[in-house]
Amino acid sequence: MAQQKKKDSFVLQAGILAAAGIIVRIIGLLYRSPLTSIIGLEGNGYYSSAINMYTIILLVSSYSIPSAISKVIAQRLAYKEYRNAQRVFQCALIYVVIVGAAASLFAFFGASFLVDVENAIPVLRVFAPTIFFSGLLGVLRGYFQAHGSMMHTSISQILEQILNAGVSMLAAYLLIGVVADEGETKRAIYGASGSAVGTGAGVLIALLFMFGMYRLNKDVIAKRIKRDRNSYQESYGEIFRVIITTVTPFILSTFIYNCSTVVNMKIYQNIMKEIGGLEESLIAIRYGIFATQAITIVNIPIAISSAMSSASIPGISGTFATHKVKQTRHKVGQATRMTMLIAIPSAVGLFVLSRPVVQFIYPQKEALDTASDLLRVLAFTVILYSLSTLTNAVLQGIGKVNIPVVNASISLVVQVVLLIVLLLYTKLDLYALAGANIAYSFMMCILNHAAVKRYLKYREDVVKTYLKPGLAALCMGAVAFGVYQGIFYLIKLNRISLIIAMGAAMIVYFVLIMKLGVVNEAELKSFPKGAMLVHIAKKMHLF
Repeated sequence: MAQQKKKDSFVLQAGILAAAGIIVRIIGLLYRSPLTSIIGLEGNGYYSSAINMYTIILLVSSYSIPSAISKVIAQRLAYKEYRNAQRVFQCALIYVVIVGAAASLFAFFGASFLVDVENAIPVLRVFAPTIFFSGLLGVLRGYFQAHGSMMHTSISQILEQILNAGVSMLAAYLLIGVVADEGETKRAIYGASGSAVGTGAGVLIALLFMFGMYRLNKDVIAKRIKRDRNSYQESYGEIFRVIITTVTPFILSTFIYNCSTVVNMKIYQNIMKEIGGLEESLIAIRYGIFATQAITIVNIPIAISSAMSSASIPGISGTFATHKVKQTRHKVGQATRMTMLIAIPSAVGLFVLSRPVVQFIYPQKEALDTASDLLRVLAFTVILYSLSTLTNAVLQGIGKVNIPVVNASISLVVQVVLLIVLLLYTKLDLYALAGANIAYSFMMCILNHAAVKRYLKYREDVVKTYLKPGLAALCMGAVAFGVYQGIFYLIKLNRISLIIAMGAAMIVYFVLIMKLGVVNEAELKSFPKGAMLVHIAKKMHLF
């Protein structure tokens, strides 16, 4: 019974984090459209160039902190070493203060060397202070995740995105007003900078919330440390060595895994400028359509895998550290199935409804055709990136932290060669970027999956994990497409037609995965709002 509760708790905590990830992505989508209307496609391009480089610096300095710290602390908690776990937390804070400050200064003073688009330089400088605060926020999130509590992280993520959305639009509007008479490019730069201010405001409010939660739990933490009877106490020197040796592979893996975006951007911008002869503003507009419209939409379902990865690392690290390999394999199977239950129908839905989805979120007509076509091409990467992100976390959780680094490096080389060839010898333009994304995610997926199978002797249920959800998703996609076309033919209103089609699709998919036996009653009950889902399923006579 206790073991079952732990399994259920794992699924529940992962579901909470995943739900928060979806909410965050939806908020992000909802505000991107009005923000794009405020700053324009040119401003959107400068923002994309700056945030890509900001993201890379963040990856190196602090992005991997939550996962790495949660892994290290979870290993101590598995052996009830509460005092050592607290010392890890304290050392982690010192680490990110030093590294975060250095990274912030590097971003600010090195902005002119980091971005190729000159008008994106001031935008990156506005981003710079956010890097420092993100490190502190990452440590606090990792601390709570190691203790099996995803609720704090989830709430902080939602608060962060809400403030980000509100401040981004307000700051962009106000700053554009300051230079209203100074030309379109100047307004675009100031508007993009305003959006960067919103990112910083979001991180700051999330940091204050997490710090407040830590203060509220301080007495409980102190009592548990006082009851710790473990005789071995790690020195701060030992802990710093553990943090550095753990964080560094996490950073390298995450950096290489995610730097493909920046590499793609720089290759595209340089080839289009030097060989294609395009103006900087036009390149920024085109790349902005790819990065902040098509990719942003694709990233919504991929957020599920990111959440599942964050939620699975502490549990996998804890069970693997205590030599419970069978339980570790069970957790990997649970995480994979839950991820695919979302990723597969999401990919199908984005493929069949790409144009109405883009039109719903980004009504700007000049980019609609290109963005929707790109989204259709990229839809399949939802499955590939979801699997590769999850398997990255599994390998890191079982201590094989160097394997994702090697796999990401191989995939990056393949992607770079393919992108250069496509840009130089074809006229695919932005679709070359989409092709490179597909190649990269496919390579990562194959290489990581082989490594997990090799080190865990893991055999997954292909029928229950992929084939049955795939069949249900295909039927769902046909229904979604048919309902949308029928409703739109009658009322000519995209948003209402899309909402009705999505509602019908969710009902069909839910019914089919129940009827096909993909999820049983006990598993469904362990999901967030599981009791309600079980009640609905019984009312529909699905059990």
